[in-house]
Amino acid sequence: MADNNKKVTGIGGIFFKCQNPDKLRNWYSENLGLVTNEYGSLFEFRQADLPDKKGYLQWSPFDNKTTYFEPSTKEFMINYRVHNLEALVEELKAAGVKVLDEIETYEYGKFVHILDPENNKIELWEPVDQVFTDMYEGKTTK
Repeated sequence: MADNNKKVTGIGGIFFKCQNPDKLRNWYSENLGLVTNEYGSLFEFRQADLPDKKGYLQWSPFDNKTTYFEPSTKEFMINYRVHNLEALVEELKAAGVKVLDEIETYEYGKFVHILDPENNKIELWEPVDQVFTDMYEGKTTK
């Protein structure tokens, strides 16, 4: 059994398919006050165990023809924030969990995709939140 720092620490993103992402982003901005950008809206929060540090959750509408959620046929995908993605991936593989790709590393974190038992594609993200603070300070939904 893995120690707690290798598991999910929160929601990192909510991604869903829609007919017109631009129109939907604008509707949410105008009617619900979301601060939007080309990707959707970046929600800012304080981390419970590190209250001086900001964390982020990405809300993103995708075009309904996207293939990004495949092999899942669902209209949504959840991104979970994790610690120590490499160790977690090894543990998931050992448990027989389907890991869909290799870990990819970007300046804002590491990512990998897995499938749950009902073939929902899940994105796991080990974030580097400071990058978002530097890029989007004052441009987030709070």
